[in-house]
Amino acid sequence: MKAPLDTAPSSPTDQRSGTAKQPDNQSVQQAGPYAGNHGRNIGSHGSLAHRLRLFWRIRSMALTVLWAYKLRSAFVIAAIALGIASLTVIIAAHDGANRRADEITDNFGPDALLILGADITNRAVGQRSYTLTWNDAQRIRQSLPGTYLVVPMQAQYDVSASYGNNKWGVRSVIGATDNYGESWNWPLAEGRDISATDVEQGARVCLLGDSVAKELFGDTSPVGKSFFLNKIPFTVAGVLTPRGLAGGGGNLDDRIIIPLTTMMQRFGVERRYFRALRIKFVDAERMDDNVINLESLLRHLHGIREGEPNDFTILSAVEVQKFLSMIKGGLTIFLGITAAAAILVGGFVLANLFYLSVSERMREIGLRRALGADRNAIITQFLIEAVALTVIGAVVGIFIGLAMGQMLARLGLIEIHLSWKIFSYALASATAVGLIFGLRPARHAADMDPIQALRGGD
Repeated sequence: MKAPLDTAPSSPTDQRSGTAKQPDNQSVQQAGPYAGNHGRNIGSHGSLAHRLRLFWRIRSMALTVLWAYKLRSAFVIAAIALGIASLTVIIAAHDGANRRADEITDNFGPDALLILGADITNRAVGQRSYTLTWNDAQRIRQSLPGTYLVVPMQAQYDVSASYGNNKWGVRSVIGATDNYGESWNWPLAEGRDISATDVEQGARVCLLGDSVAKELFGDTSPVGKSFFLNKIPFTVAGVLTPRGLAGGGGNLDDRIIIPLTTMMQRFGVERRYFRALRIKFVDAERMDDNVINLESLLRHLHGIREGEPNDFTILSAVEVQKFLSMIKGGLTIFLGITAAAAILVGGFVLANLFYLSVSERMREIGLRRALGADRNAIITQFLIEAVALTVIGAVVGIFIGLAMGQMLARLGLIEIHLSWKIFSYALASATAVGLIFGLRPARHAADMDPIQALRGGD
């Protein structure tokens, strides 16, 4: 099916030969893109209003052509939509990762430090050893200036919990001293925190993460109720507010907090050493000095000589931010390359199909050139066709990308954040692809010799 062509009055006919006179170059230029306009000058010196009318006319013809070649247009739209869908998911996921990184840093706290046993930067996971002791915690509490809270912690992973017929494999059970929630700036949704009395008595009480509370108790309040943890009965003292995913993708709400002494007595964990120390300070402005003083104190307590590496790791909000920035940088590069590749594939599909379209529409192009259409008119029409397809593909791709992002977010694979940046980037990318990849086919069509094109390229 061919798109309708504009017609023009026939050229004057030579009475002797009966053949149409060919207009000279000057008359063609004066006639503008289309001949047969009753001698009006619509060329390069035409008014702005006329130029707008001419552009609107070319636009209408371009859209008519796209409708005439519906299947081919659908292929281009699909190719661009897939690329833009990928770009949409990538931008939403990247923005979500940025927001999540800021939340993680804020949750860590600018006034706190986390000390891990062993130097995790120089040792493999299987080689890490416990190096933090009760004496370390006591000396830090007594000797380090500005210390507000010191909370030793131990952990067990993948522990079974049950309440009635409800069962749940808890990702982590953390043993801690009193004020765990306060030390992590983690408020309670209901109930109370673990107290010093709970720790002294080795009480079987606990704090539940939001996910565990919902899995075991549903929508009812779990405070004061008893359940089994590794077949040991525990009473719920409180429930932590939800925090969602961690930096590594783990669920922060899939945890249970119990007194550290209870964990040592009931779960058979190491009694002399523990995994980590959470320290909170009164003055967040002196954190650099606090890190230096803490490192010096621990090296002295552990008998580490000058020049020897630490057998512990100190993490601050600054270190966490650096680590997350490094991850975000790598993620940005990888996702950027992925998005660019997906969009370029759509661009190559568009270019190839437009070259094919030019070959099939040679007679149409030749006839229009013979009737007075100049190169700019031909190029403009093909570019309008290309940009129209890519913009339609972008709109379709945005909706596909948003649906994919929501699905992945519900599965817990990524965290997304929607913003107007998604729409602006998608439409700008689609327009650029249409102009860049549609230009060469458009110029190829415009450069055709009218006589050769009318003969079908023979």
